[in-house]
Amino acid sequence: MTRELILPENAATSLVDEAETVTPTVPSASDERPRRRIGTARRGDAFAVSAAAAAAVGVGVLLFGYLTPFTGTLGFVVVTYLAFLGCYTLLVSLDDPGPAIRDRIASVAVHSLGFLVLAALIVVVVYTFIEGAGALPHLNFLTEDMSVTGPLDPLSGGGILHAAIGTLEQMAISLAVTVPLGIVCAVYLSEVKGGLTRFVRTIVEAMTALPSIVAGLFVFAAVVLVLDFGKSGFAASLAISVMMLPIIIRAADVVLRLVPQTLREASLTLGASQWRTVWHVVLPTARSGLTTSVILGAARGVGETSPVLLTAGFTKTLNIDPFSGPQVSLPLATYEFTRSPEPSMVARGFGTAATLMALVLILFVVARLIGGRGAGQLSPGQSRRRARSSRRDHRRFTSRAAPMKRPEETHVP
Repeated sequence: MTRELILPENAATSLVDEAETVTPTVPSASDERPRRRIGTARRGDAFAVSAAAAAAVGVGVLLFGYLTPFTGTLGFVVVTYLAFLGCYTLLVSLDDPGPAIRDRIASVAVHSLGFLVLAALIVVVVYTFIEGAGALPHLNFLTEDMSVTGPLDPLSGGGILHAAIGTLEQMAISLAVTVPLGIVCAVYLSEVKGGLTRFVRTIVEAMTALPSIVAGLFVFAAVVLVLDFGKSGFAASLAISVMMLPIIIRAADVVLRLVPQTLREASLTLGASQWRTVWHVVLPTARSGLTTSVILGAARGVGETSPVLLTAGFTKTLNIDPFSGPQVSLPLATYEFTRSPEPSMVARGFGTAATLMALVLILFVVARLIGGRGAGQLSPGQSRRRARSSRRDHRRFTSRAAPMKRPEETHVP
């Protein structure tokens, strides 16, 4: 049974009249509250930062130049920065309440420390290029080796071709060893659940903190001495691989564990095996992160000097065979050049370091172009192959769906 609400006719009419006559009240200008700015940058903040910076510099100059016997650039920077934080806190406290003061101080501290790290990086890069500017403009610096060049020869002779070729070959061998092993081990740690997983992860974390000289000594004892392989580029590649492998495994493991579990469940629900799920779902989804893990490993290995010094030897001539004879690399050449007291050799050392940074930047850009696309983003070649495959599937499905021709019935008179 349903109950109906019956109102008197006059009551319904009064409700309609009230709904038609009621108009919304507009708040007056005096009732409106001032709009709160939620942006992080304000005109007062810029004034406070600049004023605090000027006051901090003045305090540092007074303390280190007139009032105290303090000396040293590092001490001046530290005292000036602490004075900057104190002056900024005082200026901000004049306008904002307590929580806002803490927020402003934390914000300016984080931004200033980030600026400090960026400034240190810029100083290192600019200083390296400035010191190596004497050697970089010469074409022979990139096309010749040091076989007929001595420490007293000018920069117009000799170069680092032998070191550049050695670095490329050693990194190619190291990546060929570490990338498959690292990704397979990361897949095992993230996809296979078992008692051995924790043990493998513990070993990987312990290898991350392994000193590079220990890896060089291990390869030197196991490969150069025991196997009598001799110092070569291949032995140096093995030592570099020992340093790169745990970095790639840890970074790839973290990336693979970030893949949503629902994607795996959807693939398994559709009937795919665990191997096909990993190959067609997990790895493509984490492709960009896996590329980053390889980049981190390559950045760790390309600058190693002590393992290469113990396992590759040193030579002034070009050796393109990494399996026979000593083979020098760019970090090792930088180390040897800067040890010389001659200005021309020191300039060659800084030029070699600048070339190494440029080479690393090029490798990183190429790696990003190859694997930087996200999941589902195809290259032009992959798109064309996908379109051809779709056309073939369409023709196959059309042929199956077409009705089969029946033989004509024959009538016997």
